Formats: sequence, structure tokens, C-alpha cells
Amino acid sequence: MKTQIISSLIFILGFCLSAQAQLYYMYCGGLIDGKNNKVQTEMTIIIEGNKIVDVRKGYVTAIESAAQEIDLKDKVVMPGLMDMHVHIEHQSSKKRYEEGFRLNEADVALKATTYCEKTLMAGFTTVRDLGGSGVNVSLQKASAAGYIKSPRIYTTEKSIATTGGHADPSNGLRKDLMGDPGPKEGVINSPEDAKKAVRQRYKNGADCIKITATGGVLSVAKDGQGPQFTMEELEAIVETAKDYGMHTAAHAHGAEGMKRAVLAGINSIEHGTFMTEEIMQLMKQKGTYLVATISAGKYVEEKAKIPGFFPDVIVPKALTVGPQIQDTFAKAYKAGVKIAFGTDSGVSPHGDNAKEFLYMTEAGMPAMEAIQSATVTAAELLGVEDKLGSIEAGKLADIIAVNEDPTQNIKTMLNVNFVMKDGVIYKQ
Repeated sequence: MKTQIISSLIFILGFCLSAQAQLYYMYCGGLIDGKNNKVQTEMTIIIEGNKIVDVRKGYVTAIESAAQEIDLKDKVVMPGLMDMHVHIEHQSSKKRYEEGFRLNEADVALKATTYCEKTLMAGFTTVRDLGGSGVNVSLQKASAAGYIKSPRIYTTEKSIATTGGHADPSNGLRKDLMGDPGPKEGVINSPEDAKKAVRQRYKNGADCIKITATGGVLSVAKDGQGPQFTMEELEAIVETAKDYGMHTAAHAHGAEGMKRAVLAGINSIEHGTFMTEEIMQLMKQKGTYLVATISAGKYVEEKAKIPGFFPDVIVPKALTVGPQIQDTFAKAYKAGVKIAFGTDSGVSPHGDNAKEFLYMTEAGMPAMEAIQSATVTAAELLGVEDKLGSIEAGKLADIIAVNEDPTQNIKTMLNVNFVMKDGVIYKQ
């Protein structure tokens, strides 16, 4: 009996020793830590397991025999990037509108794993998925469990719409296929419906809530700007989401629906195309973030000029909305609205997320602020600034590296050549 106990203890001790957290000393030629407004030089990041345990000046010699060195002395290192508006389940193409009739959930999920990997390899270690079929919740779980190469996913599951509004899944279908989707499917027509829809999203595994406060570009419906929720419905959504510990995001192009969403207490406005100065001031007062998705605007404008790429009803909306987003972003930034990084990837191609940095800086945002919008500011919007968004002791080890100083050449963000997420190296 004693022999069996001793053998068991030896096995457990051996297992514990073998499972000891990996220790890394990462040597950074340049470091953007997410908070300091300058690029620091010759820094060492010490990582144990999935956590940053220290950040020191100079190249510190590792004294632990088990420590591994990561030489990034010729790179500029920064926190893993965060995209606050993606649709990880799908990607725009000429076949996009027929795929809903051909693809099963498993087909959607397996295709989406390739989008997840492209996004991670582009340096985006965290994303906020703002609406899909529900497969996004399964992708989130697979990412968290390490089954797939993927960013960390925060998801809204299915966006909440009104009947006939942007994100009503039955828009454009034959009448015998339309049915009458309700709160379970994310379609509401009253404050009571609104509460049930939020609770259903929570039950289905959502982390946050997205609504379509106005018409949209890519829905098969003619209205791209009009308001689509009453104030009572919006207030019910925001209050219920708060009760369940979820923040809220509102797709919004037109001014009236956007204003209502801000007044109701929404946390972020997505796109913000026809935002007025009045709305900008309201957003500043209420601390509302803008996630502009300039990439999506440019992409839909470009593709709308290709005959047959989009259904006919979409083309005029894309040609009207697309060219305006970057200009609105410039005005909102100048007015002092809080900006969080987002691309709407899935509309634009996954893996091209970093192009947004180019468009943001073209519109007048300094490169360092653009990077902070995708790190510390994005973490604040998600409410995870205690874990993510900067390189400092106690934070999760989400770290990337590029070849050059992006404050001098922002295009270097298009070529991320080192990616660590949660202490695991995915690209080197």
C-alpha cells in the first residue's frame, strides 16, 4: 500500500514539474507598450506561462536555466492588436447571398476557421464579432479551448433587428420562406420583445449585444439610413444588457437612429457614416465610442462598381455610404470622439485588418493613437483593460512584432512577423 502511495506521489510530482509554465525572456529593439506615447528602445519582457511578469529596461540576461530567449532586437514589439468589428463566420463574395441556401452550419464553421487563422496571423489576437448565425459562439469556444488557430473572440451571436430592418434574416426571401422571425431569431417589435431578444442572446452564449439602429448597406432592403428602433425599444435593450453584464454596440449610418442609440446609452456606434456635430458632442458627453470601419466603406464602394457583385438593391447604398465613412471619421477624431479600432472584416477580407491603420492615419489620426485605438482603447471598450491592451506586469501575454517603427512608417503594420497569444507563439 505504501509503495502504491509513493508511486502515485512521484507520478504527481513528475506531472507538476513537466507542466511547469514556460519562461521567456523577450528582447525588444523597440517597444510600444500601449500606454507610453513614445517607442521605447532596448527593452526586455519576461513572460511566464500566459502572463507578463515584468518589463525591464535593457537586455536582461536570463538567470533561470529553463528560460528561453526570444530575440526581437531588430523588431518593434507591441500588444496584440484588437479589432472591435468583425464578422468571423463569412466573407464577401459574388456567391455570398446564395450560400445561406447551400451551406450547413458545419460548412460555415470549417470555412470560418480559415478566417480565424488569417486574422491571428495578421497580428489580431482579440476580436469582437458583431453578428452571425450563432456559429460564432462555437468558434469562440473552439478558440478558447485551443482547438483552432484563432484570435480570442468576444461575440454578439446574432444581431438584434426590427422586422424588415437591417439584420432581419428573412429580408429578400420569397414570401413562402420569409416566415415571421421574432425575439428568438433576433427580430423585435416592442420593448418586451427587446428584453427577450437580449436575454436569448445571453442564453445562446453572447458576450455583448449588437443592434442595427438604422438601415444598412448589405441587407437586401432598400433603406440604408432610416431609424429602425423606437427610443423605448432601445432603452429596453441597453438596460437589459446592463442587467446581464453585457455592453452594447449599434450599427448606424443615418443620423436620427444614431442619435437615439447614443441617447439610450449604447456603448459604441459602428460606422457612424452620417454623424452630425450634435451627435459628436453627445458621444463625448456620454463617453460613446466610434468604431468607424473605413475598410468596409472603401471595399463596398469598390465592389459596387463591378456589375453583379452585389444584388441591385445594394449598389446605390454602397455608392452613397462607402465614400463618406473616412470623412466622417476625420471629423469625429478632430472633434474629440473616442475612437476604437474596427474594420468590419467579413465585409472586407479577413487578414487585411491592418489596412484600417493606413486609412485612419490618412484621415489625420497620428500613428501612435491609431495603434492605441487597437490596443488599450479597444480593451477599455470591451471592459478587459485589466487583462489586455498593454504590455505590463500582470497582463496576458498577447504580443506581436513588426519590422519597422510604425510611427515612422505605418505600412509596416501590414507585415506582422511575430505573434504570441496567451503566451503561445503562433508566428515567428
